[in-house]
Amino acid sequence: MNNDCSQGRASAGPFFDVIAAVAKLATAAVLIVLVLLVAGESLSRSLFNYSLGFVEEVTGYCVVMLTFFGAAIAMRSGSLFQVHFLYDSLPERGRVWVTRFFVLAALFICAVLIWKTSDLMMSSFGRGKFAPTVLRTPLWIPQLLMPVGFGLIGIFLAEQFLLTFGGFKRES
Repeated sequence: MNNDCSQGRASAGPFFDVIAAVAKLATAAVLIVLVLLVAGESLSRSLFNYSLGFVEEVTGYCVVMLTFFGAAIAMRSGSLFQVHFLYDSLPERGRVWVTRFFVLAALFICAVLIWKTSDLMMSSFGRGKFAPTVLRTPLWIPQLLMPVGFGLIGIFLAEQFLLTFGGFKRES
């Protein structure tokens, strides 16, 4: 059950590996876009004394996406927060049950958050709400990042739950 990177990370199957690869690719692409936007805005302001106007809005959306996807990827790799001095002091069986309890509680919380953020997004979609910004982005588009992000976290939580039952190969 140890997810230490030096020993290889366990995988619950190719479905989870593909989802992780897509999430990593999307995160990398958004990070590149974020850096280019910030650099472009900085250059535009310093060289031409002109603001691109839309950059603040779009970078805000990028940061939200990076936060959700980054948390999901970190959790899958075992590098998210753990209280090691307590967790490591438990016997292996105790660690398995603590992990199972955590995952089930976290899955319940993710399900509630997916439900509520989907309601928010659908409300914005149904009422035709737009951001009061230069781009006038329909609010449901950036709000979609929240249920998708919680869903991605939920997928990797489900993988962690499956891993507590063993029988999965370690990747090197």
